[in-house]
This record gives sequence, structure tokens and C-alpha cells, in this order.
Amino acid sequence: MAIMEVKNLSVIYHASGKRVAAVSDVSLTIEERDAIGIVGESGSGKSTLAMAILRLLPERIAQAQGEVSFEGADLLTLPAEKLNQLRWKQLAVVFQKSMNALSPVHKIGMQMTDVYRIKETGISKRETRSKMLQLLDMVNLPERVYDLYPHELSGGMMQRVAIALSLMHNPKLLILDEATTALDVVTQGQILEEMVALEQKLGITRMMITHDMSVVASSCNKVAVMYAGRILETGLVKDVLANPVHPYTKGLLKSIPSFTGEKRNIRGIPGSIPDLSVPNDGCIFAERCEHAMDSCLIEKPQDMVLPGNHRVACHLAGGAAYVS
Repeated sequence: MAIMEVKNLSVIYHASGKRVAAVSDVSLTIEERDAIGIVGESGSGKSTLAMAILRLLPERIAQAQGEVSFEGADLLTLPAEKLNQLRWKQLAVVFQKSMNALSPVHKIGMQMTDVYRIKETGISKRETRSKMLQLLDMVNLPERVYDLYPHELSGGMMQRVAIALSLMHNPKLLILDEATTALDVVTQGQILEEMVALEQKLGITRMMITHDMSVVASSCNKVAVMYAGRILETGLVKDVLANPVHPYTKGLLKSIPSFTGEKRNIRGIPGSIPDLSVPNDGCIFAERCEHAMDSCLIEKPQDMVLPGNHRVACHLAGGAAYVS
């Protein structure tokens, strides 16, 4: 059963006299208990997509069009009062920089309590403290953290606090925007394992924004590959990572070092993301693609559905052979 359906979502930024298409015609279906990874290099529009879904973009410079259906309600047109009722309770987010999400002059327990009481009224101090301690334990933090300031915690501990804050009302959908990027590999692995365990225990659906394919491989069941505001390939992780079809997806995977098997040369993707203020009617990746044809420069590729609901937007996906 789908918990969220994103249909033809586009986001236009208006800045310095330019019209920048940060997200273009994105469609996604997120099923209950999915863990979907939105992956792509920096500047692909991943965070803009997440903020548009949550309706957190500044209206002064950002214009979102399309439909974001969450349990029957369109988040883009929902009245602000009803949208605020969904936030924290049904929809929650963990941002990339946990230090920026925490007040440096208040103890962790006070901050958690204040956030909790915004939605839960009539709860005693004792009950609230007990709930907060349960949340800290849930993310493997000791009780003493309740009485500490953020500067007394490590980066990994602060990130766990941010995750605890997002889980306090048992949301149905949790969005993590590069939530483990700033952490060392060991701590990142621990937090991802904890997240997967918590999701299974609480029945949470997750959307994870990341540029790291290894994060997707280890903690997600579905993946959407995003580039320059567009979704180029989607499907089950086991299908997309094992048998990538789009040249961009293949390029991302080739840029990751292998720790097992035969040694191979690491190949980056030449070029950079195009200027999104310039209209593009063809394949957005064509200028960087070594397999681009004339049609790629003038005609936007349509989604092709492969076995297993593996989807790819590429003119080459129709059976034409090319070097992988």
C-alpha cells in the first residue's frame, strides 16, 4: 500500500533574475515500510525534493508544482494548520547537520521536552522525562545525555539525539537528509544498523537522501538515482545496483572503490552538472554521457519499465547495445 505518491513534482527557484529548475517532473511511489534511497552527486536536487515534499522551502524564492499525496492529502495544497498537525506526528525529518538543529545553550533533556510538549499536552513532567529517556535508550544513548549540553556530545551522539527527536511521535514517514554524511564510517554504520532495526520495530517508512551508494546498498530496499533535478533510474536496490542500466548510475558505481575481488581502476564521471537556468529539451545527462546519440540532445527520454518495476529514462534502454 502506498503511503506517499509524488506526481510530476517540479521546483523552480527565482534568484538573481534567473529561473532555476532545481527539480523537474519527478514522480515517485513510496510503499509502507519502504526504505528508499534518493542518490546522486551534490547539486542533483535531492534536498530540494525532500524540502518540497515537507513544504519547507521559502515561498519567496521557491515555487513547487505538482502533487504530493500523503495518505490521501495533497501536502502542497493542504492548509497550513492541517499541515502542521501532520509534521512530527506523521512526517518527520532529520537534517544533515545535527549541531544546527540543537540549541547550544539548553540541555538535551529540555530541548526534547519542549519539542514533545508542542504536540502532547497534559503530560506530567515525570511521564515526559520517562518518555525522553526511553527515546535516548532507543538510539543507544545513556541516560546521562539527558542532562548534557550539545557541546558535551560527539558528532555521532548529536546525530542520535536528532534521530530520537524525529521518532518521539512514531511518525509514519521519516526523511533523512544526508543524516550520516559528516560521521566517520564506523559511527555511520552503527547508526544505519540502529535505524533499520528501529524501522522494523516501529513500522516506519524512510526516505534517505544521500550521495553515498554504499549507504543505499546497506540500508535501503529501493533506490532512485537523481541527476540535475530529474529521476533517471529507479527500482529495487538488488536490481539497480547489480544490473544498472542508465550510464549515470553505472558511472556512480564505477567511482566507488571495491574492497573485494579483482582490482580495477576508479573512473570518475567527466564534466559537471549543467546550468539548470538554461532550458534543456533533451536528456539532461547527454553532455556528460560517452554513449550519447543525436536524439539524446534534442529529445527527453521517457521512462521505460523493465522487469521487476525497474524503471529507467534513457534512449539506450530500448535494447541498444553499448559498452558498460
